[in-house]
Order: sequence, then C-alpha cells, then structure tokens
Amino acid sequence: MKKGLIVILAIVALFVVWGVGIYNGLVSKQETVETAVGNVQTAYQKRADLIPNLVATVKNYAEYEASTLEAVVAARAKATSTTLDANNLTEENLKAFQAAQDQISSALSRLLVTIEKYPDLKANQNFLDLQSQLEGCENGIANARREFNEKAKEYNTYLRKFPNNVIAGIFGFDRKPYFEASEAAQDAPNVGDLFNK
Repeated sequence: MKKGLIVILAIVALFVVWGVGIYNGLVSKQETVETAVGNVQTAYQKRADLIPNLVATVKNYAEYEASTLEAVVAARAKATSTTLDANNLTEENLKAFQAAQDQISSALSRLLVTIEKYPDLKANQNFLDLQSQLEGCENGIANARREFNEKAKEYNTYLRKFPNNVIAGIFGFDRKPYFEASEAAQDAPNVGDLFNK
C-alpha cells in the first residue's frame, strides 16, 4: 500500500511539474507579445510626436490649407487618445486602435498631396528632415507590426497545441489578435515616393 501511494504521488508530482512548465511557457510567450505591443505603440507615438513639427513647418508655407492641417491635428489627437492595453488585447480593441492610426495615415497622405503646390516648402531643409523622419517612422511602424504579428503567432500556436490548450483554458490564457492591413492601405501611396516628387 505504501509503494502504491508513493507511485501515485510521483505521478501527481510529474503532472504538476509538467503543468507548471506549460504554464511558465505560456507566461513567457504572453510577455513577449506584450513587449511587442509596447513596441508598436512606441513606433506610432514617434510618428505622432513628429506631427506638430510637421504641421508647424507646413503652416508657414501653406496658409490656405488650414482644413487639411486641422484634419491632421484632429486625427493625431484621436489616435494618441486610443491606446492598446496588452492585458486586454481583443480583436475589437486592436481594430479601434488601428482605425485611429489609419485616420492619421489618411490625413498625412492628404497633407503630403497638398504640399505639391508649394515648391518652396518642398525645398525647405527643416521640412525635408521631417519628411525623412516620417518615412523612417512609417518603416518602424511596419517593422513593429510585423514583429508583433510574429510574436502573436508564436503565442497563439503554442496556446492551441495539445496539451498546452488544456492548461491555457484552466488559467484563462486567450488568443491574441493580429494587425491586419486596412482596406484603405491597399491603395495607399508610398510615403517615400510622395517626398521625392
């Protein structure tokens, strides 16, 4: 009877160690996804921080484009008030965040198109520097989103595998959504091409 109890306790101990290993793996991958969320937000914030300087520079040259500048400022205000909570990363929250960011992209695209009317502005060194920084921000955003999607895929795959899905279900680990291209992005102009005209 004593040997039977020892065998049962050993089997239970093995299952506990096995479960702890899976749980710790889930936590580790979840933390990686949360770090990637922070990197995405940082990339978008960097772009948002450039916008006041860009608007101020354009305002000096493009006096008659007030509505376009106001649209950029309003889109920035909305986007910076919409954040992602890594602990509550649902598909709806991600879509709302992305919609706000898409409004900035759209407003910036309209602004860059109107700049074509102002050759002096296109030659201004401060403006050229801001254009270069904005292009770098757009590349940084794309890279951060791609990295997030890769980390979310790793996490989701680990989460869905058996027997990990059992432990995940017990402890409430949920699937993470992905960033997806918006329909408007399918026809979006290349920022670098706009600057080089």
